[in-house]
Amino acid sequence: MLAARIHEDGGPEVLVVEEVPDPVAGPGEVLVRLEAASLNHLDVWVRKGLPSVPKPRILGADGAGVVEALGDGVTGPAVGDRVVLNPGVEHGDRITVVGEHFDGTHAELIAIDAAQVFPLDDGLSFEVAAAFPLVFETAHRMLVTRASVREGEWALIWGIGGGVATAAFEICRALGLRTIVTSGSDGKLEQAQSWGADVVVNHHDGDVVAAVKEATGKGVDVVVETVGDATWARTLAAVRPTGRVVVCGATSGPNPPAQLHRFWWKQLTVLGSSMGTREDFLGAYEMVRTGRVRVHVDRVFPLSEIRAAHERLEAGEQLGKIVLEIPG
Repeated sequence: MLAARIHEDGGPEVLVVEEVPDPVAGPGEVLVRLEAASLNHLDVWVRKGLPSVPKPRILGADGAGVVEALGDGVTGPAVGDRVVLNPGVEHGDRITVVGEHFDGTHAELIAIDAAQVFPLDDGLSFEVAAAFPLVFETAHRMLVTRASVREGEWALIWGIGGGVATAAFEICRALGLRTIVTSGSDGKLEQAQSWGADVVVNHHDGDVVAAVKEATGKGVDVVVETVGDATWARTLAAVRPTGRVVVCGATSGPNPPAQLHRFWWKQLTVLGSSMGTREDFLGAYEMVRTGRVRVHVDRVFPLSEIRAAHERLEAGEQLGKIVLEIPG
């Protein structure tokens, strides 16, 4: 089969599209012929060696396609069924991710545990199915499972172009929250406003905290924090007393000054969140399949252009998810 692999850590140039042996479905596994996959920031981190993984490695967490074969002991789905993959593999309290801890979806075929394979509704394209799982599962866990958001609350979402931020915006909109979204791109902010964002602000040349206070009077109820060092001080200033900050990443650095006085003065709740459980995947999938949320696909690249896809993601040019079309 054709696959995109890394043989060393580094920039997009270490990605190699090459012929590799076809995987075989072992006991309890399903062999899926992939039609589409997507990119996540996780792919960039792993490619760079953050963390470094055994190589060669096929990256990619998300994918959708058609069942090719069943391993021993698998009673469903059936060969020929359209399916979508849940990228989060549960091991008790620990969750590993397809493409980080074993070979992923940036290939023509993947052999994966049957528990990770779900029927794909006929009304959803392979591209949309490949675009939603990791980011919507992550955002569902952050907002619904961890932060317990409620209709009418205000949410601040940093960096609307990113996959998790875009998914968080859609889930907030579906659940009746009011949203304040930021970006360093006025074009992205204009698009977010057309999607239904209540307030948009440029986090490079605008005053995010002032915009929050003007819109809400007292601060937002919840902040979706994925950036870390570059936004942390403004996050703590923007959240209202007794509000919640839910953190799933720190793309600009994980060690900002803590400002602990903000925690007790405001009596804040700070929640950590990572990936999601099967229940989070199913909750996100239900929102997608019923049309309560929209899945925003930025661009579709052929697998052969995976380096260009990584470059676009790493440069932060995307608005929504970058999808890979897998050759048949």
